[in-house]
Amino acid sequence: MRGIAITIVAIATVLSGCAGVPLDTPKTQSLPIAETRETYFGQAAEGWARSHDGQSGFFPLVNGMDALGARLDMIEKAEKSVDLQYFLMKDDKAGLVLTNALIGAADRGVRIRFLIDDLFTSATDQTLLLLSQHPNIEVRLFNPVSRRGSYSLNFVGSFSKANRRMHNKSFTVDNAISVVGGRNIGDEYFELGDDSVFADFDVLALGEIAKAISNSFDVYWNHEMAIPIEQLSSQSDAESLEAERSRLKEEAQATYAGIYEEAMSSELLQNLITGDQPLFVANALVIADDPDKLVNPVGAEHMGLATDVDEILRKAEHELIFISPYYVPGDDGVQYARDLVENGVRVVVVTNSLASNNHVAVHSGYAGYRKDVLEAGVELYEVRANAGSEVQGGEGSAVLTLHTKLILIDRRYLFVGSLNLDPRSLEINSEMGLLIDSEELVGAMAEGVEGDIPSTTYRVTLDASGRLQWQGMIDGKSVTESTEPLAGRWLRFKAWFLKIAPERQL
Repeated sequence: MRGIAITIVAIATVLSGCAGVPLDTPKTQSLPIAETRETYFGQAAEGWARSHDGQSGFFPLVNGMDALGARLDMIEKAEKSVDLQYFLMKDDKAGLVLTNALIGAADRGVRIRFLIDDLFTSATDQTLLLLSQHPNIEVRLFNPVSRRGSYSLNFVGSFSKANRRMHNKSFTVDNAISVVGGRNIGDEYFELGDDSVFADFDVLALGEIAKAISNSFDVYWNHEMAIPIEQLSSQSDAESLEAERSRLKEEAQATYAGIYEEAMSSELLQNLITGDQPLFVANALVIADDPDKLVNPVGAEHMGLATDVDEILRKAEHELIFISPYYVPGDDGVQYARDLVENGVRVVVVTNSLASNNHVAVHSGYAGYRKDVLEAGVELYEVRANAGSEVQGGEGSAVLTLHTKLILIDRRYLFVGSLNLDPRSLEINSEMGLLIDSEELVGAMAEGVEGDIPSTTYRVTLDASGRLQWQGMIDGKSVTESTEPLAGRWLRFKAWFLKIAPERQL
């Protein structure tokens, strides 16, 4: 017992000495560049608004290369500003091409503001410092962990604060055009990997709604928890930055041209601006958590986005289709679904299976609620991990993973953004999204979902004995599984073992 006590004291002593990040350091407050009417996108947005009674235009970005191409094309055509807000950026091909595109825009005089959550970003401080050294680029990390001493120990030592993350995702150019959805900046989100297919989704928005997205960005950009990268990292000497610049240039020569050219070969954005590909006309609303949610105790009074979305969902009359990679309803969520079904609302949930889920612990938290959800009357579908070829047009054998985050309401309203249906999104992290009112868009999307479900998912049901079963259609043949499909013993063991993970953290 004495040895244990000494160990506990030693750990406490180490953690008490962990470095924190001061939140009172001075920084420049800034706002969107409002006067962008003469820019390429400003003119497009103004012309669109005149022709459509002030409503905005929207288009779904389903294909990963279209989504990357749209972002790169937006950066290429930016004239005044680019504002990016993301949960993570990786040190990979997608991160490289976007970094180079941003530097190119900054060289033309475009103001770049890049706000990124710190915890899971693998892009190095050197890369972010290199960006921020440009006179037209500023990089801020949201709720960063101190770089002094051990990063891991600093995280553990400030866990209650560091556990609260900014999960928002938005990308706005010239205060006139935006992309909002589920994608982070990494290869898998744009389908650049060979061994997996991330089924993800964004929506491109042109018009007045972009200004509202800019305003949401600014609330976070100017918040006390948004810290300039220069105040965190000591690795800003000229020699280190020059080495990073050389690394990026060398890697760009090897990978940038091919991916950039392929992405830019997508003419989707150009066709949307010229009208060759019609946008969907709609009114829309930005729904976002206040960043103060992350500095206040977890509680319903600070769950702004969850409260607003709940109010919308309870007005549903006919149908709700939830698409979420991570679904941990809890007892309250099960009762929520039961109430909806009893009120005559068809409730459909599409989520990952164990074999397709990239976070096994989240599946462990979800699995225990499947029977309850089914008994509540929900239609439950799990993505089939070996359906990657169906998404890729019949080619390849990549594992399919769902990362799309959508709610389709009465085939009229669409909520799209960063929100997962789990306790972490609802209670712990901050989230944002768009509520779009368009029967044409949402009706088409609902039909698309209904059409894709048979070829890409298993329907989860209860057999005559009340046990779970998975029913699917593979190569034109009906199959029924009685255990987690396509999941081996080791994966099933991990899922069982990880049930020890605190559900509230999932």
